[in-house]
Amino acid sequence: MKTPLQLLDGFKRHFGTAASIYRAPGRVNLIGEHTDYNDGFVLPAAIEFYCWVAAAPRRDRKLVIHSENFNETVEAGLDSLTPLGKKHWANYPLGVAWALGQKGESLTGANIYIVGEVPLGAGLSSSAAVEVAVGFALFNHSGHAVDRAELAQLCQKAENEFVGARVGIMDQFVSCYGRASHALLLDCRSLEHKFVRLPPDLQLVICNTMVRHELASGEYNVRRAECEEGVRSLRIFLPEIRALRDVTLSQLEAHRPNLSPKVFARCRHVISENARVKSSVDAFHRGDCKALGPLLQDSHRSLRDDYEVSCRELDLMVEIAIAQRGLIGARMTGGGFGGCTINLVESAAVSDFTRKVAAEYSSQTGLTPEIYVSPASEGAQQMALEENKPAR
Repeated sequence: MKTPLQLLDGFKRHFGTAASIYRAPGRVNLIGEHTDYNDGFVLPAAIEFYCWVAAAPRRDRKLVIHSENFNETVEAGLDSLTPLGKKHWANYPLGVAWALGQKGESLTGANIYIVGEVPLGAGLSSSAAVEVAVGFALFNHSGHAVDRAELAQLCQKAENEFVGARVGIMDQFVSCYGRASHALLLDCRSLEHKFVRLPPDLQLVICNTMVRHELASGEYNVRRAECEEGVRSLRIFLPEIRALRDVTLSQLEAHRPNLSPKVFARCRHVISENARVKSSVDAFHRGDCKALGPLLQDSHRSLRDDYEVSCRELDLMVEIAIAQRGLIGARMTGGGFGGCTINLVESAAVSDFTRKVAAEYSSQTGLTPEIYVSPASEGAQQMALEENKPAR
């Protein structure tokens, strides 16, 4: 993990001046997958892996952005921002500046130095962490108060329209709003949100399969289009609906003949997943951790069978986890086709759990998984320079 002083040293070596320091976290989603872009409900938590940004204003209208991870610097004019090509890392920070400009915010030029700790390609929202940290810095340096809900929406716009990934609001929102020791229940339509305290005797254990299948980005957009097709077809019979969150399972079943089998299955996942999110929150509030296990396992099964976004490695990781002592529940997390599983594990069992899961997964795949144990963390913030603490 970086400290503000380490980041400042890197900025000074590259740009020769002092800077302000910001950070924004990645996230893990406990439950509520592929529901956010359907106006649904999600239950993510920010994690202690951050994107760190050092930034200082420039006198011209240029952005000069250096990524320590990619060892590359890009320059762009604020008045002519365009994507640099498919999958280029700089499209995320440039896209945020573009989105702010589209809103009519008057931005000043900036030197920006980025260091990312969130594992890339793991489904832990490294992109949202970059967007939110850079957006926080640009807002601050241009003299605008940071409205976190607005920042999350602008970062989503950047990813949707500049980067070209049709993501929902969840990742950016929890990166802005995360709270230590809590998950965040978010209504992705209204943006109403509540914090859900996580039990102190449970830990979030994230198991990285170390695979990322190329299907991921394209299939994400396909799934969104299939859900939209389902809404269009259902609206003929249910004109009051705006999104799948407005449809009940009984209504969906009644109109099964009007949907293709594939679109029906996609809709069934989203509708049932919204119900699982609400049931999970109820279980946390009751302190009934045992009820969480079946909900997480049903979520994984639905993502595997109805939404078809799992893969052999994710299924295996979940299967191995379920056999371990101290596991409450396990499922894939993130967009799918690789990346990570989320595991709720009794604190006393975490050490054995991580050792045994790693050994068994490696034995069956030949891959060495990365396993992260992270508490739920705070959202985006400006950092004080003298200590690893938020600025006052």
